[in-house]
Amino acid sequence: MGSGFRHAAIVGKYQALGIRPVLEDIASFLLSQGLEVSFEHDTARNTGVTDFEALTPAQMGQRCDLAVVVGGDGTMLGIARELSRYNLPLVGINQGRLGFITDIPIDRFREALAPIVAGDYEIEQRSMLEGSVWRDGEKIFCALSLNDVVVSRGSSASMVELRVDIDDDFVANLRADGLIVASPTGSTAYALSAGGPILHPGIGGLVMVPIASHTLSNRPIVLPDGGEVRIGIVAGKDVSANFDMHNLASLLHGDQVHVRRSDFKVRFLHPRGWSYYATLRRKLRWYDGVV
Repeated sequence: MGSGFRHAAIVGKYQALGIRPVLEDIASFLLSQGLEVSFEHDTARNTGVTDFEALTPAQMGQRCDLAVVVGGDGTMLGIARELSRYNLPLVGINQGRLGFITDIPIDRFREALAPIVAGDYEIEQRSMLEGSVWRDGEKIFCALSLNDVVVSRGSSASMVELRVDIDDDFVANLRADGLIVASPTGSTAYALSAGGPILHPGIGGLVMVPIASHTLSNRPIVLPDGGEVRIGIVAGKDVSANFDMHNLASLLHGDQVHVRRSDFKVRFLHPRGWSYYATLRRKLRWYDGVV
């Protein structure tokens, strides 16, 4: 239970057809609940909404106390990275198939949002990853990820060879299509499709999953999240690093990708009765065959 909110920002998947009236319906509802409402600036510009103030993510973090994200998990991933440093809580409304982290169906947003904006909700914190690329001892790129950091070969290239260290301990030399380092949130994304385990978000861990390893003994491993994974590029062409949806191409031999738990966390607000296990059951169809 928390106190009621005063100023909500709306973030939308503005590429989706017909989303403007949906966003305006949500904005009108929030106004009826006594909140001040603004739109994230890209959402406002690309949907043509002009009746509400448009704010940058930094302005949202400074002036708003709630962000309502309308779209899918990809939309949530993008804005969560931007807002995590401001500790702004996020509510996810899914316009299509329910997501892992956008869990309120669009046709139920009123009944779900009303108690939340009044201060009655369940709160969940998710850890994030901080990834960086180092070349000749100098950091040349840094990004936050909610899901994962992926080092992989180019689309037309052969496998890559990677050296993996955790802190100062050498772990393995790996020949594969790539390597995924995922947070518990990301354990149900690319890492899951590559054969990795599911980590409950309450676990302080990372999962490291080889992609199509040349050696069958290279298996996924769950790691404590207090250390730093260091991935060195030994061999391979067109090697890239992907930080959720941010891509850094053309890594060179000798480059290193470092991954550690970020100091920032994402706060998700859910309706009362929300269950992580129910989300897994729904998304992974664990109910099939149950009478």
